[in-house]
Amino acid sequence: MTDFEIREIRPEDAEQTLEYLKKVGAETDNLSFGAEGLPVTPEQEREYLQKTLDSEKSIMLGAWKDGEMIADASLNGFSKRMAHRAELGISVLKAQWGRGVGSALMEGLIGFASERGIEILHLEVRSDNERAIRLYEKFGFKRIGTFPAYIKIGDEYKDVIIMVLDLRETE
Repeated sequence: MTDFEIREIRPEDAEQTLEYLKKVGAETDNLSFGAEGLPVTPEQEREYLQKTLDSEKSIMLGAWKDGEMIADASLNGFSKRMAHRAELGISVLKAQWGRGVGSALMEGLIGFASERGIEILHLEVRSDNERAIRLYEKFGFKRIGTFPAYIKIGDEYKDVIIMVLDLRETE
């Protein structure tokens, strides 16, 4: 039994989502942003969340515990000749690491992808983020390459690993 709830993030969650992103961004250097969060207004975030809700190939999931957002995950699908693919992203507050939140979100994203005919999921993860890499490998993601110096924090460069899950192989 879990002590958190997973559900789609809705436009009315915009402010809470932006606050969550500032908090999670301040806790780790594993994301593409820091404590400043995303450079969007609550109205822009509401519009983005509505667009995602209306999309056939994209979803934003959140995890809540005691009314507080503790994690988020996204699957952003492509169109036209790349409609069989989607990009995946996930973040979890440090206090919730190792409690099954990431796995529950991954199950939700992969289930959504399978239901929508998305065949290939890809993501980028810092090469030194061993905890996240283990999670992705647990779900069948495979490393396909490294993007050197992808992230720069201060004067330090960090590589990212590109990982892919081919859902055609699991059918």
